[in-house]
Amino acid sequence: MRYSKGWGAVLIIMLLLILDQALKIWIKTHMQLHESIEITPWFYLYFTENPGMAFGIEVIGKLFLSVFRIVAVGFIGYYLYKLVKQRYTFGFIACISLIFAGAIGNIIDSVFYGVVFDHSFGQVATFMPEGGGYAGWLHGKVVDMFYFPLIQTVLPDWVPVWGGEEFVFFRPIFNLADSAICVGVFLLLLFYRHTLSTSLSKEK
Repeated sequence: MRYSKGWGAVLIIMLLLILDQALKIWIKTHMQLHESIEITPWFYLYFTENPGMAFGIEVIGKLFLSVFRIVAVGFIGYYLYKLVKQRYTFGFIACISLIFAGAIGNIIDSVFYGVVFDHSFGQVATFMPEGGGYAGWLHGKVVDMFYFPLIQTVLPDWVPVWGGEEFVFFRPIFNLADSAICVGVFLLLLFYRHTLSTSLSKEK
């Protein structure tokens, strides 16, 4: 049973990584930055890149963030290994696997994309360009593409501060890896809060 749970976790992680990277690579090699494809009136593939840091700190800050992510994923991977070894329920293991896979998916972008792709400003990026990539190792940008503007309207003039401005719900643009992390965390809090607390207390 322990081995079947372990292989189940591996299957979840590999499937998500393949889908996440396949979609990101397709977006990067078929669309220019800020180009969009309408799937439905409320669902778009909108290509944007996330440097991963606030306030424009993209050199030292970006390097720190990439290294921090790698270290954090190492801890999550070890935690997942312990859960499988200690025979926790597969549902709980699956939640941690989703978070682990999502974190790795975005790390791949940060570590490699700056080296293996050129930029996407006004052009479709090339894989392994002759002139080199748009950034160095650990300085790549995360590719995002899912955009769900469920409500697009202009706020009435009588609304304080924002009256007359465009209002969009849901505005964030994200990727499959982000979705995996959010779903994993949501399911943990909904169904496995006590199990999570118990397992973490055992690790102390």
